[in-house]
Amino acid sequence: MAEKPILMPKMGESIAEATIIRWLKNEGDKVEKDEPIVEIATDKVDSEIPSIEAGILVKQFYKDGQVVKVGEPVAMIATDGAAVSAPAPVAEIEKTVVAAVNTAQPEKPAAVTSGGDRFYSPLVLNIARTEGIGMEELDRLPGTGKEGRVTKADILNYLQNRGAAPSVTLTAASPSLTQPAATKTETEKPASEAVRLGAGDEIIEMDRVRKLIADHMVMSKRTSPHVTSFVEADVTNLVNWRNKVKDSFKKRDGGNITFTPVFVWAIAKAIKDYPMINVSVDGDKIIKKKNINIGMAVAQQNGNLIVPVIKNADTMNLLGITRVVNDLANRARVNKLTPDEIQGGTYTVTNVGSLGNLMGTPVINQPQVAIMAIGAIRKKPAVIETEYGDVIAIRHMMFLSHSYDHRVVDGALGGMFVRKVADYLEQWDPETVI
Repeated sequence: MAEKPILMPKMGESIAEATIIRWLKNEGDKVEKDEPIVEIATDKVDSEIPSIEAGILVKQFYKDGQVVKVGEPVAMIATDGAAVSAPAPVAEIEKTVVAAVNTAQPEKPAAVTSGGDRFYSPLVLNIARTEGIGMEELDRLPGTGKEGRVTKADILNYLQNRGAAPSVTLTAASPSLTQPAATKTETEKPASEAVRLGAGDEIIEMDRVRKLIADHMVMSKRTSPHVTSFVEADVTNLVNWRNKVKDSFKKRDGGNITFTPVFVWAIAKAIKDYPMINVSVDGDKIIKKKNINIGMAVAQQNGNLIVPVIKNADTMNLLGITRVVNDLANRARVNKLTPDEIQGGTYTVTNVGSLGNLMGTPVINQPQVAIMAIGAIRKKPAVIETEYGDVIAIRHMMFLSHSYDHRVVDGALGGMFVRKVADYLEQWDPETVI
């Protein structure tokens, strides 16, 4: 019998662990190569782990709801197709896997342990650092994970109730129970005012993704002083061009040609002109990004948002961008993106115009420093210059809203950038071939 472990895959440079959502195959089930066997969730996206070989799933090493570090085995596959019913072979398999894991990595990395012997994952430590939770406070959190470890769910639940009295159940011997409220740091969340419920009010529990979105938005507003600049653009040439080519494009490619690929194209060109928009902040250092990776906010069927990323958008022509945009948007709506496809964004665009909104003040997608909202395209009278003088004509107009981090993007740079994007849209060639 040949046994092979199925490992938790690497899912982006910032993801160190994932949570088991649901097993799609039970122990003893026959599986095909590349057939999904388990659903997992990270703080970025939900995904599936496929089987690396055809065979029998002989062991599940984790249960639903448990957290698994990247690189650890989640299951074992017997590849000869023979069913395994005796407990002894399974026990031997577990010993083999545990030995392999212990050899591959240290049992308790020093970088993620507290002053005692308690283990913390990089994700939990990152959340604690962002929310201003010190190690002493973190050590007091009760954990529901293996050997009492604090999971992502534990710390997020704690943050929801932080500031309430008492926020954590502690033993009577703990000296921190008597600490005065004045010792709280300025980075801690203030206590939320209790919401009064009226007759007929409905309480709806946030799902996991909505909690993550809420935490991410609050963190962004705390981190970056937001400033928004607005520009109105005349996109009449662009609208007329799309009306001319959309039927032939759909007949040839089987998909729609929307305005989004053009917006991505214009933003990528403007970033080449103003590369200091394509940066991140690390303490007192500015990280200038080499690649131009444009994220686009997409609404999913459940109402949540996800931001797939068009990698190296500046290296693609309009047709290439269009095909990538259509593919990512279609799969994003049904939650079929891979973790890598929502990683590495350096700038984000969100189309509020699709909802009929004229403009917006979008929240920056950290650790980026800027985001642009695209407003609805509306017909309106506008003054245009001709060789015979100024005239009033009906034009297709839209607003671009550019929110940026005032720590590193001043008003001049933020304003010039959005103006440059508008220039590229206004100067669109009606004879463009796609």
